[in-house]
Amino acid sequence: MKPKAPGWIILALLFLAAAAPSGRAQQPGIEDLKKGAPKVYVDCDGCDIEYVKTEITFVNYVRDRKEAQVHVLITIQSTGSGGREYTLTYIGQLDCAGQDDVLKYYSNKTDTDDEVRKGLVQTLKVGLMRYVARTPIRSRIAISLLDPVKPTSVTDPWKFWVFSLSGRGFFNGQKSILYSSMNGSFSANRVTPEWKIRTSVSAGRYFNKFEVEGETIESTLDTRRFNGLVVRSLGEHWSVGGYFSLPSSSYSNIDIAANPAPAVEFNLFPYSQSTRRQLRFLYRLNLTAVRYQEETIYLKTRETLLSEALSVTLELKEKWGTISTSLEGSHYFHDLNKYHVNLYGEISLRLYKGLSFEVFGGGARIHDQLSLPKAGASLEDILLMRKQLATSYEYYFSVGLSYTFGSIYSNVVNPRFGSESYYSMSY
Repeated sequence: MKPKAPGWIILALLFLAAAAPSGRAQQPGIEDLKKGAPKVYVDCDGCDIEYVKTEITFVNYVRDRKEAQVHVLITIQSTGSGGREYTLTYIGQLDCAGQDDVLKYYSNKTDTDDEVRKGLVQTLKVGLMRYVARTPIRSRIAISLLDPVKPTSVTDPWKFWVFSLSGRGFFNGQKSILYSSMNGSFSANRVTPEWKIRTSVSAGRYFNKFEVEGETIESTLDTRRFNGLVVRSLGEHWSVGGYFSLPSSSYSNIDIAANPAPAVEFNLFPYSQSTRRQLRFLYRLNLTAVRYQEETIYLKTRETLLSEALSVTLELKEKWGTISTSLEGSHYFHDLNKYHVNLYGEISLRLYKGLSFEVFGGGARIHDQLSLPKAGASLEDILLMRKQLATSYEYYFSVGLSYTFGSIYSNVVNPRFGSESYYSMSY
């Protein structure tokens, strides 16, 4: 029989075994790994940023682009099928400078908001992987492959035509005020890389009724319109096509008008870069045959007019901000003094960390109001803006400056009491 080891020796061995370091180093916690995750600034107007933050938790979100290692600029354009094209431009900064990438996500017109944001988040995740792979948090990332779909050739029985039919009514009233509007529209569109065809028919009726000191005031506005556009692509910089419209509007004193307008456009930048930059020059030649609802101030009930128009449009979407401006001028050939100049501009700049500057506005010089009715407008039409009024100019303008400071991180989403940042009460 072997002698038993003394009890104190067994206790000492157990203590040494518990105190000895394991052969495998202790893994860092997720909070430690998160500290080294990429700093990301998501730059997107119209995206559900809070949803992005809750679905993609393996990066750190910062509120200022200059603090970010990755600036994700998301731009949106409409597609021919009525959906949207999301272009995700990944711009590496700081220690990720030079690591840039571009991905695209396409939504369908029939997709719900939830389906769209899920698809966008999935694309955003894929693009972030190259940056996450360079940080320790990659050890907690799992990659999987969904069931693969065999590639097949596209057979479209609709030949890329997309049709849309809509109708809408709005009704609002109080004891002495009644307002209603009804409108409907139908459109048929076909967009391919070579052709862009858009057609639409719309009609609307807007009605106001007021009871003031026993007197009833009523006002009605009717509009009907057909619009058509055909464009042929001629490479990366040129396009040729034309517009055609059939408007009718009690506001503009137009009973019916036919307006064909051939046009040509040159884009200084390639059309393939249109989500980031455009500088377009568009020329139109307009022939208008019009019949007025009332005799005009020029004693006309109908006439045929020839005019031309040239517009210049600049659109830039960069990490430092957005610039969108357009200048258009037009005139009639029978009288060069009958002209119209319109300017629009919108600038949003990130000047410094947390400091942003925004300005937008527009103005017009107007000397081509040939359809103004000779009888003028009633007080009701003027107050309710049911008739076009004589003017030589119009303008609007807004400017703003904002500064945000404090913590650079914005990872947390807290939906309690809603997403509003203020408390309001109606009195």
